Amino acid sequence: MKIKKGDEIMVTGGKDRGKRGKVETVLTKESAVVVPGLNVFKRHMKKRDAQNPGGIVDIPRALPLARVALICPKCKKPTRVGFQAAGKEKHRICSKCKQLI
Repeated sequence: MKIKKGDEIMVTGGKDRGKRGKVETVLTKESAVVVPGLNVFKRHMKKRDAQNPGGIVDIPRALPLARVALICPKCKKPTRVGFQAAGKEKHRICSKCKQLI
């Protein structure tokens, strides 16, 4: 995966285009990421008990990886991710400033 938990990303398409956030969860099988505060939908929940009163609840949904771009921590620009092999290690690099991520 080119994006990992804790990376800062920017949304490149959809209703939240241009917004930034930090990755909370990476869903590898669905090729998606969950970012708190982005891609939030309303869900009408039925009352269950005293702890779950019901009502309208905000739920963050997963964003497809095709709709997000990684923000380079060095140049602070949205960028594509490349890889560079150094011996047996493989490092992610920014395609704009060529620095390690």
